[in-house]
Amino acid sequence: MKCTINEVHKYVNEEVTIGAWIANKRSSGKIAFLQLRDGTGFIQGVVVKAEVDEELFTLAKKVTQETSVWVKGIVQVDERSPFGYELLVTGLEVIAEAVDYPITPKQHGTEFLMDHRHLWLRSKRQHAVMKIRNEIIRATYEFFNQEGFVKVDPPILTGSAPEGTSELFATKYFDEDAYLSQSGQLYMEAAAMALGKVFSFGPTFRAEKSKTRRHLIEFWMIEPEMAFVEFEENLEVQEQYVSYIVQSVLKNCEIELKTLGRDTSKLENIKAPFPRISYDDAIKFLHEKGFDDIQWGDDFGAPHETAIAESFDKPVFITHYPTGIKPFYMQPAPDRDDVVLCADLIAPEGYGEIIGGSERIHDMELLKQRLDEHNLSMDAYQWYYELRQYGSVPHSGFGLGLERTVAWISGVEHVRETIPFPRLLNRLYP
Repeated sequence: MKCTINEVHKYVNEEVTIGAWIANKRSSGKIAFLQLRDGTGFIQGVVVKAEVDEELFTLAKKVTQETSVWVKGIVQVDERSPFGYELLVTGLEVIAEAVDYPITPKQHGTEFLMDHRHLWLRSKRQHAVMKIRNEIIRATYEFFNQEGFVKVDPPILTGSAPEGTSELFATKYFDEDAYLSQSGQLYMEAAAMALGKVFSFGPTFRAEKSKTRRHLIEFWMIEPEMAFVEFEENLEVQEQYVSYIVQSVLKNCEIELKTLGRDTSKLENIKAPFPRISYDDAIKFLHEKGFDDIQWGDDFGAPHETAIAESFDKPVFITHYPTGIKPFYMQPAPDRDDVVLCADLIAPEGYGEIIGGSERIHDMELLKQRLDEHNLSMDAYQWYYELRQYGSVPHSGFGLGLERTVAWISGVEHVRETIPFPRLLNRLYP
């Protein structure tokens, strides 16, 4: 019976055939242990000298790391294994021999591993991170589909910048200037006016010269937008969504979290509602903690976010930021024109902001005023302005950065491990 590693539980005490790679091996005089992987998981193959012919045992002892094989064996329960099963090998056939595989079981430097990212992905740790990333994506689609959202794909090439910044990758679009998208948000607002509740999932690009463990040049964002939804309801959707994906990972990625040594007790507590602190109170809190460098009107850096997050055991919303440090499209607070109806969701354990969201301006005169204040061309934003001209409604949305969220949930330190092929300030290869 041909099967995959994640299916062996169906065939206990039966003989199966698995296509796999040799992740690692060790042997004594009478027994050889083959660590096998096939993409779906890892299992140990045991080759007992006394129970197989000499040719098979010799092959098992000499087969090299990352050689591809057909392995035949009897599935056995193994309570000592994190996986719960092992394979008593009865046959082994080499498909393609790997010679001098560069990533050996010894320690390697980060740059070496990044140069060999195409191979590093095969390791048990990287496999676990990618499986958790996949589960977050799967749970994202499940959550928004259950909540009545429609998936919409915004363009990657745009003629303007949603954030109005200079941190853009510019290119020529025939005889026009174009940019790689920083966010699909503005287009998702248009989609929300047509479909009510929408979400996108796609790549975004920031030409930001940052080398921190939280930053990538190319990353993926989940961006929902909702018509007839105001600020408070927007926050509720965010905390329900984050709770949902965390609990889905706990339920479906137990082996992967164990592989990474993740303290799951910290994740079990991640359930809505989440605490909230206003920007004003956050400034006071930081001053009490000795952060005299931060003043009202400044944006928070990583040390400030971490200090605030450490006071809570769940993600925390920081709300009502100053108008001057936020993008042009955010709705002012009803009782104050110096702050906007926005929130950043800060993850625990020093992982920083994972969501930015706000109620959007729905008054066309105020939007025109904001475009003028930000020196943004009305010609470029005419279509966005028209969303307010033809049946405007209160609406809200947010964006979740996938890689930071994967890093937090999986417990890895750097976002470069949370995307298959990271694009960093000094890295475009492989």
